[in-house]
Amino acid sequence: MTVTAGCDVGSLTAKVVLMRQNRILGSSVVRSRVNPRESADEALRAALANSGLSRDDIVCCVGTGYGRDRIAFVDETLSEIACHGRGARWLLPSARTIIDIGGQDCKAMHIDATGKVTKFITNDKCASGTGRFLEVMAQVLGIDIEALGAHSGKSKAPVRLASTCTVWAQADVIKYLNEGYAIEDIGAGINAAMANRVAILINTIKVERDVIMTGGVAKNDGVLSVLGQVLGQRIKKIRKADPQLAGAIGAALHAHEIREREAVRCL
Repeated sequence: MTVTAGCDVGSLTAKVVLMRQNRILGSSVVRSRVNPRESADEALRAALANSGLSRDDIVCCVGTGYGRDRIAFVDETLSEIACHGRGARWLLPSARTIIDIGGQDCKAMHIDATGKVTKFITNDKCASGTGRFLEVMAQVLGIDIEALGAHSGKSKAPVRLASTCTVWAQADVIKYLNEGYAIEDIGAGINAAMANRVAILINTIKVERDVIMTGGVAKNDGVLSVLGQVLGQRIKKIRKADPQLAGAIGAALHAHEIREREAVRCL
């Protein structure tokens, strides 16, 4: 049975997924290095170790993400939009609206029943509404970014940030800390500010159920909860696989199609 791979090199993390017959055999998420090629190599090594496979087992690999053109081992490259749309449909076939929040951008997409992207919009001009915003805020609070989502559930009186601009929001957080506000109330305010900023982008396209979120921020329950309230739509949680792997999953599925087409041509 053929093994295909997808490699998604983003600004904050690099992901690799290994698949066979529509099933994930191994995967990895590693912190991106300055050099995208090194990030991809490290992610591949980790995924191979996780699966017990070797590089020779991979018959085709597709690269995606901002660093896709620097990946040494891919056979083809595809846009993030195409890969995230395909990966989102695999994660939840009923999905029609996908919100993907990466390290340095935020994308909202509408897909049809086949996973083809019919409409999308991207915000990559400002750090607010991206994973970088949450990372900076977590550093100011002195907590891990993974812990930030839990604060919304613990808060009784979330603070309100005057601005979603990362620079001004950071100043607000420092002010609240100095005034003795509880970290969970500040954290909840950060999550709410993020959700409201993302909602502005999403509302520029027609939101159709089912709605899902991919990317690392999809693991932040605080952002998910507030965003669902603002949009008036329940955002379905992804349970089939790590939502951060959506782009790499889509790339691996495209790699399988490429391999199948090549096999047909050879007949």
